[in-house]
Amino acid sequence: MTTVGSSLNPYAQYGSAYARAAATQPSLANILAGNEEALSSNAATNLTLSDAARAQLANAAALPDFTTVTAQARTTLDGLYAAAKVSGPIGSDGKPSIDLAKLDRRALFAIATNNAGKFTAAEQSVAATELGGRFNAALAPATATAKLTGDFSGIYKAALTYLDGASSEEKATAAWSAQRAAVVKGVQATQQDPTKAPSGIANDPVATYLAQDSAGSAAPTQDFSSVAKAVRAALDAQASAATAAGKELVFDSGRKTGQLVDLSSIDNRSLSAVSLNQDQLFSPQESFAAKQELGSRNRASILAALKQSQSSGDPTQLSLGILNTYSAMSDEERQASNWTPAFRDNAVQSYKSTRSLLSMLKSA
Repeated sequence: MTTVGSSLNPYAQYGSAYARAAATQPSLANILAGNEEALSSNAATNLTLSDAARAQLANAAALPDFTTVTAQARTTLDGLYAAAKVSGPIGSDGKPSIDLAKLDRRALFAIATNNAGKFTAAEQSVAATELGGRFNAALAPATATAKLTGDFSGIYKAALTYLDGASSEEKATAAWSAQRAAVVKGVQATQQDPTKAPSGIANDPVATYLAQDSAGSAAPTQDFSSVAKAVRAALDAQASAATAAGKELVFDSGRKTGQLVDLSSIDNRSLSAVSLNQDQLFSPQESFAAKQELGSRNRASILAALKQSQSSGDPTQLSLGILNTYSAMSDEERQASNWTPAFRDNAVQSYKSTRSLLSMLKSA
């Protein structure tokens, strides 16, 4: 999944497989309505849906159909070409001429599999490359953590989470099923011995990734000054919208008047640019608000790790969760959050001490 080219596209086989599988699926509306007759038309189908599952299916039903997603993806690509003043996704230098980062996974899947025959081979290739890059990015933090702890289980868990986040169209393919089955085997193997990366598992995308990037590198591609300028423009746009509505953009939730800034869509590296204010582009109020938002997100991450530790009965999950968050940060995010190497080393030591205690208890 990490090496993608026009001659070897891991998504290329998905298109026809999706079409075959989709034709055999029971109607979503019938499932939600509990229509037993519709379900009994497929003798192999025996579904008992929990309330949570029904809610998830209802949310899925609200999504646009794949035909609409495909048409929108085609329009988006054409718009990107027009904005970049290019005629295709690859320039004369052999490098991508457009950025697909803003397309969601479902749209990228439509392009990579050439759904409805709307996309060129070059477009399929760059979309598949983008999908592969997102898979790699999902594994990078856990891989960096594994380098610190020697525990490979988190990498396979991250891969399983990524695969389970696929759309129904992607899940309907044989390729997705094969990869997920391989990752499940990897999860099981690392549960038995987390200190060794599993080997010999067919269709294992994690093994492919580790063979190419065992360090889990995920270096930012945009320089920090450019990040700061982009978030400055985003905040200015919010201020302009507030002014047009006759309000002042404010950064303190305690203010009784004004329109409170919305930082929810601003990523952590951009928030760190506001918080650190290295280029003096932001006011003290803006920097303080960004620092508060970063702190809130970090606390939420630690709380999620604590809950995972409690629900799984594995106390090491807290340290691993903290280390995964640390590994996912850029240097600027760590500086803005005051997550120092000493803090990281304490988490590593906590993991190792807890693991050693658990080992002693098991052998007692």
